[in-house]
Amino acid sequence: MSKKVVRGIIWVLVIIGALAFIYWKLGNNKKENTARTEVVKESNSGAIPVLTAVAAVTPFDPHFDANGNFAPVQQITYLAQAAGQITELLFKEGDHVQQGQVIARMDDQLLQAALDNSEAQLKQSALDKQRYQAALPAGGVTQKQVDDAGFQYDQAVANVAQAKKRISDASLKAPISGVINKKYVELGTYLALGAKIADIVNVDKLKLTVNVPEGQVVNLKLGDKVDVGANVFPEAHYSGKITFIAVQGDANLSYPVDIEVTNDKNKPIKAGMYGTAHFTLPQMEPMMLIPRSSFNGGVNSGEVFVIQDGKSHIRKVIAGRIYGDRVEVRGGLNQGDTVITSGQVNLVEGSDVVVQNQQ
Repeated sequence: MSKKVVRGIIWVLVIIGALAFIYWKLGNNKKENTARTEVVKESNSGAIPVLTAVAAVTPFDPHFDANGNFAPVQQITYLAQAAGQITELLFKEGDHVQQGQVIARMDDQLLQAALDNSEAQLKQSALDKQRYQAALPAGGVTQKQVDDAGFQYDQAVANVAQAKKRISDASLKAPISGVINKKYVELGTYLALGAKIADIVNVDKLKLTVNVPEGQVVNLKLGDKVDVGANVFPEAHYSGKITFIAVQGDANLSYPVDIEVTNDKNKPIKAGMYGTAHFTLPQMEPMMLIPRSSFNGGVNSGEVFVIQDGKSHIRKVIAGRIYGDRVEVRGGLNQGDTVITSGQVNLVEGSDVVVQNQQ
């Protein structure tokens, strides 16, 4: 028998052996999987432990709180309106300034000279305009010369106004009332146009921004009064007013709400401090509330498990508004129904359950 035939026989035997091994392995795995399935079935044959709550119509609490941080209603970074060197510095960090108060001056000698020149040209233009207008009836000048003289006069008036504006800009005036929170310049600093001069913060009024859930935000209106507290002064109460309600919420269906607060000079709040808004909503009729955790797969599923005769049963419900960790139920449940609040992941319709505790 030739070597070529022998090698062919060997390859056939190897292939047959490999196929036999694969068949045996698959059969063995099937037996193991069947055994595991039987073990799982046996382990699941007992009642599944769950936590529950009783669905009940309860009075609605019209009070709720929301937390946030205070921010100034007014704050600005004051920028130079003209270029020049600071020759007089009239403020330091921490100073309180009034709107329109001069806080620094820049060198204005060249600006003053330019103003004097513009005013001189204005006087000359005014005289020229008068002479031309007087000579026009006698035919000594043309109408175009009169018009040109009037244009020169108007241009001179504009030049004087610009020169005065430049001199005014050389006196740096606080654009708002407040406290100098940060100073960017020193005496002798040369300012470029748009350079930072100071940060001014007004904390006479503050803004507290809080996030309000959708169930409560629908009851709020602009101008509503809100009692506000600050962690640093727990005994104090500040008067607040709603000035903004967002029209779009975040991924958690919470809506930013701004509350303007009048600061207290005896117990002043600083920007950035932590605060709490105490809301009081209109009194509402009692409603059926269940824990948010009762819903299988989230509130939007509209599906809960109830217990009847020791077994779990799927119940479709109509979910209403969300109040923190509780959800209004408008249909699908009866007073006294026991809903499962934990353990639903292990349940199907008709599962045996054992109650560990009940809310």
